[in-house]
This record gives sequence, structure tokens and C-alpha cells, in this order.
Amino acid sequence: MALLHTTFLPLFLYICLLNWSAWAKVEVTTDESVEAYLGDSAQIPCQYSFTDADNEPRFVMIQWFVRVAGRSSRLRIFYGDDSQQMVDNNTDYSGRIEVTSDQQGTRLSIQDVQLFDEREFFCQINGLAAGNAEGKTHLRVFAPPEAPVIEGVSTGISVTNEVPSKIASCEARNGFPKPNITWYRNSMPLMSAPGHVNVLILVTRESSSFYSVQSTLEYKLVREDKDAHFSCEVSFFVPGAIRTVESNSINISVHYPTTMVELWKESPQGLVKEGDTVELRCQGDGNPPQPFIFNREQELDIDLESNHGDVLMLSPVSRRDSDIYQCRPLDNDGYTEVKGEMQLTVHYLDPAVVVPKDSEVMLKGEDLTATCNALSSLKTSTVWYKDGKQVGKGNTLHLMDATYETTGEYICEVTVPSLPALHTSGSVHIIVQGGPQLVGVEQEVQLEEATGRMVNLSCEAQGHPLPSISWNIIGSQNWHEVESKANEHMTHSVVSVKVTSDISALCNASNDMGTEVKAFSVKAIPRVTSAAPFSPAEGSGMIIVVIILCLLLLAILGSVLYFLHKKGKIPCGRSGKQEISTKEKTTKDDIVVEMKTTTKNEDSVLLKAVNGDQKSPNDQ
Repeated sequence: MALLHTTFLPLFLYICLLNWSAWAKVEVTTDESVEAYLGDSAQIPCQYSFTDADNEPRFVMIQWFVRVAGRSSRLRIFYGDDSQQMVDNNTDYSGRIEVTSDQQGTRLSIQDVQLFDEREFFCQINGLAAGNAEGKTHLRVFAPPEAPVIEGVSTGISVTNEVPSKIASCEARNGFPKPNITWYRNSMPLMSAPGHVNVLILVTRESSSFYSVQSTLEYKLVREDKDAHFSCEVSFFVPGAIRTVESNSINISVHYPTTMVELWKESPQGLVKEGDTVELRCQGDGNPPQPFIFNREQELDIDLESNHGDVLMLSPVSRRDSDIYQCRPLDNDGYTEVKGEMQLTVHYLDPAVVVPKDSEVMLKGEDLTATCNALSSLKTSTVWYKDGKQVGKGNTLHLMDATYETTGEYICEVTVPSLPALHTSGSVHIIVQGGPQLVGVEQEVQLEEATGRMVNLSCEAQGHPLPSISWNIIGSQNWHEVESKANEHMTHSVVSVKVTSDISALCNASNDMGTEVKAFSVKAIPRVTSAAPFSPAEGSGMIIVVIILCLLLLAILGSVLYFLHKKGKIPCGRSGKQEISTKEKTTKDDIVVEMKTTTKNEDSVLLKAVNGDQKSPNDQ
């Protein structure tokens, strides 16, 4: 290259001196900066012109230079004129650049742009006698950083800290030029504020010439930040624009003291009765949750056993457990003044008390009033039952004009409508005392029966004490008792008596309270005597036999008469009460003979013969 300069320079100077006055002045125009992505190609244009277009020089020399990094000196990377184009060897651009030229200018193309390519490029135009001029262009190279990575503090941060605490860090790596980081709270940017927000920036230049930026956020948390979301955003330059990438959002564990406590009954649902298992739960608004101490208002100095948790179990509860219960959080300094409380009411229903108690004896016709009461913390409902049927409602039962049907067990059932699980019952046994009472409306019974037959007489009586039954029978010595039974309220007796004559029988029912008699009168009916006793069934059979015999006789008589007629033994004429009539319009082939015979039974026989018919005896 030096040899070329030595050879051609005197010639250029000689030509320039000969035509100094004829050459025009050269002017160069370049872009102030050109932008390109790392790894892409960059195009740096350089336009030149001469002030006197009519006297433009025929020979133009173009050279491209770059600023040496960290120095003020320049390094040529390209030389060219009308006869040759040459890229300088042993530079960072050897093999990576290409220059194209025309009458309006020249263009430098750089392939596979690297970070160190961000520098100044000089375009120098030499027009010999027209002089020389140059233009400068700054090549800017851009490499987007990696996506930002945010990391929050893993431990909780207390709002009681007096100075801002580190809550998160954000890092953007391998960007060029240096990226910037901005912090956001709930999508709103955070600006530095002394005593409230501090942002610390650490910039690192990697060996690869990339920039890595780490930002630390120091923030004074308040209670409201427990639900806040923090994020960071990295912004960086790209050709012709600025782009941003946002990180994920994080939530910080904020520690704050308890300011409100709530105590409620977790189970059972609804009203509480004796015997239930009750679970009380306490919850405060502090973070982290603190253990609680449970007390009863009547015994504040006694801590209830709860294992310092948030649940108090009471099992089984009784009415003595009804009270106002309290819970307080236990912090590092001991008890706090914040508390939660609730009223616990345990409902109860005592066993039913029935008056009169157990059993009661009353005289027939008397009145009695029974009561049933059960002490309860809630309103109750009482119903009386006898033999499974409702006989009264309310805690009082009135029995008026007692009869033996009044006797029995009366059960009162007491329930709590608002708490059906509470129920109890009691009973009283009523005994009605009085003289015997015979069952049945008839005091005297009249019967008829055939002589020699057996008749059963029944007598049933009720009363208290239980009556006994005796019989007094007149008119028959042949009788005996076939059934005798008794229960708590009734006596029953049956005697069997043979009827030999008219009978009078008396049933005597008696107890300590009196006697009652029931009379029976049996009239004996004599039997009809015969050699062969006749019965309706036998009479019907005889009648049927007689009818059959009569029909057979009539059939035989008819056969004999017909036979005699065929033999000619019976003449055809009128005689006595017999009449033979012949119709005028008959023929010899069709003769009808009607014979009427008046007898005691008014029997008649109709004979019909057809002449010429060949009938068998059965058909006849």
C-alpha cells in the first residue's frame, strides 16, 4: 500500500497543480447514525458532490476509516478509485465489509454486526485539485436483554419496621446497550421517595460486552400491602424504538398485628342442647395467625384448655356451661387487649313430672284432673295419649264422670318445637273403682230351644275390685260351666244347660262394692214323634221319585196304545169321550190322528204318523 502511494502521489500532485484552477470543490453528506441488531447487516451511505458540476474531476479516490476503540486515532479499512477497490487486511472488518460506489456516492455494507462495531465510521472523498472532504456516521448496535427475573423475599416483613425493607430484586441480563428497570405496585410505577421507596441499581459489564442490570426494591410496607402485587419492567433500545418486557408479579408476606378478633360457634348448627359437643372457633385479622387464649366471663382468671390453638372444644355440655366466652391473641409480649366474645346458651328439658304419680284410684262417676310438667329453657308442648290415641292437649288432663272405660294408662309427651331433639314423657295409671257392671243392655234374656238339646248361657261383668260370677239355674239339673276367664278389668263365664223343661237362670256378678244380676229364660219346645222322621230333604227326594215313575207309566201307556192301533185293535170312530177328527185337506200320505181322553189327571196324548215313512222303533 505504501508503494502505491509513493508511485502515484507525485503524478496526482502534478496533475492537480496543472489544473488547480479548473477543479471544483467536493462536498460529502452522511447520516449522523445508523442502527442495526446484533448479527444483522448494516448499511452506511456516503453521498458526495462537487460545487462546479461542469468541472467535476475525472479521478475520485474513496477511503473508509473507523475510530479505534479507546483512542482518538483512526484506522483505514477500505480504499478505492476508478481503477481499483481494495479492503485493508488484518482489521476487524477484513472479509466482513463491501463497498459499492456510483456517481452520486458510496455505500459501506457490514455483515454480521458485532457489539464492537458500535463506533464512528468515516467516509473520505479525495478529488485531487477539488480537494477532499469527509463525513462521519455513528453505527449503533442493539441486543435485547433476556426477560427480567424477579425474586421476592421469602420471609415475612413486618409493618412495624421503621425504615424501608428489601422486598424484592429484579435482574435483566445480556442486553446492549444498558437496559433500564422500573418497579410497579399493582401496575402503578413506583418512584423513589425517601423513607418510603428506595431503588438500588447494580450494572455489570460482562466479558462479552453485554450489560446485566440488577435492581433491588426497598419498600416500607403497610397493612394494605398484604394483597398488593409487585412487578418489575425492563426497557431497552432497539433500532428506531424502545421496547419493554414485564416480569411476573409477586406477593409479599406482610406481617401485621391483630386489631380485631371474632369468636363464633362452629358446631353444632342451630340451638345447643345438653349432651352436645360444642366447637368454638376464634379468628383474628393479624398475620401470621397467633395462638389464642379462651376464658369464660365469670372466670376470666382461668384459661380454658385449647392447646393454644384457635379452637375450643366443650364436650358434653350441660346448662352449667352457658356463659359468655372470650378469646384473646397471645403475642410475643403476652396478652393483648383485643378480644372476641360470644354468648353460649345450652338448652335443657328436665324429666316430666306427672300428678298424680304412678297410679290413682277413683270411684265410678268421679272427676279427676292430672297435670304433666317439665322444666325447660324453651317453650314446650304437651300431648296426652291413651292406648296410642290422643286424648288431650296441654299440661292438664281433665277426666269427667269416670266410667270403667276410663281405666287405663295415660302418657304425656313433652316436646320442644324449636328443638325437636329435646323430648320427655311421663305416665299415670288410672283405676276406676265401683260395683259390677254387666256387659250388654238386656238385663233379662228370653230364649226358645227344643227339649233335649243343650243351650249355652254367657255372662260378662266388669268392675273394680274384679267381680266374681255365680249361677243359679232352676228347671234343669244337667248343666256345667264350660268357660271361665278374667283379666284386669273383666270377668267372663259361660255355662251349658240341657233343656228338659222351661228353665230360669240367674247370673250373679258381685264384688265388695255391690252385686248385679242378669236373668235368662229358656222356653222348652216339645219335639214331633214319627216312625220315620221326615226331613225336608227326604220329602224332596220322594217327590222326584214319584214324578219319574209317573212319566215312565205315561210312556208305557203311549207305547201300548200305539202298538194296538197299528194292529187294528182300536177302531177309528167316536166312542164315549174319545174324539177322532180328520182334516179335510189331508191325503193318504199325511194322516193326523188326535185322540183326547178325559181322565182324572186331564192327560192328553198327541199321536202323529206319516204314511210311507220307514222309521225305526226308536224314531217312533
